Amino acid sequence: MDDGSGIAPRVLLKLSGEILAGPAGSGFHRDTVFRIAEVLVEVASAGYQLAVVSGGGNFARGRELSAFTRTRADYIGMLATVMNCLAVCDAVQKKGGKAAVLSAIPVPEAGADLFAPTKAEELLASGFIVFYAGGTGNPLLSTDTAAALRAAQTGCEILYKGTKVDGIYDSDPKINSDATRFTELSYNEVLRRDLKVMDAAAVAVARDNQLPIVVFDITDPYNFVRILENHSLGTIVKGE
Repeated sequence: MDDGSGIAPRVLLKLSGEILAGPAGSGFHRDTVFRIAEVLVEVASAGYQLAVVSGGGNFARGRELSAFTRTRADYIGMLATVMNCLAVCDAVQKKGGKAAVLSAIPVPEAGADLFAPTKAEELLASGFIVFYAGGTGNPLLSTDTAAALRAAQTGCEILYKGTKVDGIYDSDPKINSDATRFTELSYNEVLRRDLKVMDAAAVAVARDNQLPIVVFDITDPYNFVRILENHSLGTIVKGE
């Protein structure tokens, strides 16, 4: 698929690490990981240049790391994202796709080379699904911020955030049954309302680079295919 220009659309998926745990609740759920890999291969086969940033919540949740210093806890979380990216990359390759891992914390012996924008763009243009691991490489910044930063650095047209909810709500839909889902918001509205779907730094990076964000439910991995064709299934954040 392309946009009529002959150039494949380049997009980035921010994948919640907790999704990889599936019904197990932590670690890797094999069937879930391979189902996600199948969907990623399908999207790449449809003509998208696809990058992926994973969170680390299936191994290192913030509330479980609160006993440690913030800096050390953040590095533990970054290492968890390296494991996640290596696992899904391997599953993609086993499903017949081309994939590579580039990391802010390189582990070349395991196949996670140092991230560089030019290297990432070369791989994307060559049809590889590229996983960006290790967050930004800096503590105090979330994987949401890493996703926005990597998308901007590599010329992605849009950032998709796959979560456990089907968009952005005016309150927590798990607590408030009357919560209202937005179909569209501006970056500044998200910041002004202090909506928690992404951290403020990530939204600011997206705003400053005019990078649209689409938030959607990826508990069914195939929803990624659906949201690519119909953004109204989630919430899109764009404009001032």
